[in-house]
Amino acid sequence: MDIPAMRASFAKAAAHGDEAPLWFYSHLFLTHPETRALFPVSMAHQRDRLFSALGEVVAWVDDLDRLVPVLQHLGRDHRKFGTVAEHYPAVGASLLATLAHFDDEWDEDLAKSWTDAYGLVADVMIGAAEKASTEPPWWEAEIVAHERRTIDVAVLRVVPRSPFEHLPGQSVSLETELRPKLWRYYSVANAPRPDGELELHVKARDGGPVSTALVRRAAVGDVLRLGPPLGHLTLDPESDRDLLLVAGGTGLAPLKAMVDHVARQGPPRRVDLFVGARTEDAFYDRADLERLRETHPWLTVTLAVSEDEQSALEQGVIGDVAIRHGPWNSRDVYVAGPGIMVDDTTARLLQHGARRERIRAEVFAPSRPGPDIDGKVTE
Repeated sequence: MDIPAMRASFAKAAAHGDEAPLWFYSHLFLTHPETRALFPVSMAHQRDRLFSALGEVVAWVDDLDRLVPVLQHLGRDHRKFGTVAEHYPAVGASLLATLAHFDDEWDEDLAKSWTDAYGLVADVMIGAAEKASTEPPWWEAEIVAHERRTIDVAVLRVVPRSPFEHLPGQSVSLETELRPKLWRYYSVANAPRPDGELELHVKARDGGPVSTALVRRAAVGDVLRLGPPLGHLTLDPESDRDLLLVAGGTGLAPLKAMVDHVARQGPPRRVDLFVGARTEDAFYDRADLERLRETHPWLTVTLAVSEDEQSALEQGVIGDVAIRHGPWNSRDVYVAGPGIMVDDTTARLLQHGARRERIRAEVFAPSRPGPDIDGKVTE
């Protein structure tokens, strides 16, 4: 497979903006109308998602160690859409037809590279889905509490109707009848509990139909569907090192789950949690963070603001604030939040002696409905 040529080919299609995914979906629905039922009634928030993801995933076929675990999860996860093995050839044919349409240098060699790459991707995903056939494609969960913490943030507590296993730091995709067939990922903010309850932190975003509906319209008693858990931002089971946790926005959720895990199961360790926001009124979970700090002597919680000079809290971007309290050379480090914050914090920690192999990070952003190749999670 000629990977550089494939990437260049996809870039040509992507350069046409919305035209490429429109052409892709038109071809798919016209040649295989049965696939239309897999997608939302309105494609406005779906248009570029599958097409972009296909190009990204196929272009990584030269790094199978990195790609195969992602594909296996996607294969299991896509069962929630009603995807079956027969759908994969249809999608592949439309992908190749779209790429050929937008590439005036398309030839047999390039077609073979794309065909081979997509075939490999499809085989891995189909195999993973078949192995998961004894598991439910989704879990129903009822909202038992809905707290509007700020104008755009709500904390939901949901209880699955059947056992739902997850690890602290993982995310789950969910669908609400308020926005049918639109699935978005949210991190669980607690470790597994005997009653099965899950705490979700949701921020309404401009152009985010699911998050906005969950914050402003969802109510106690509503039933959600949950997809299989995923995520690489989980505690190292082989380590008992102390923890440094740095959060921005709803990136607090997976890190709060780690605090909960240490409290429930250990091993005993020091945990220093830093949470950043622009202004003091943006700390939507402050009361519960204070409760955790007062309950657990091994936990410190530091709140910092970057654009609120009137606040008595620490001042500065959260990465810089964390560095002031260091050094953290001996810690396992977890960072979650907006992309700029994650990149800045990670760079600062590396410059001050943190070991790269002990840093795990996750970006929370509204651009895509699921994990990319680096395992980053959205919405």
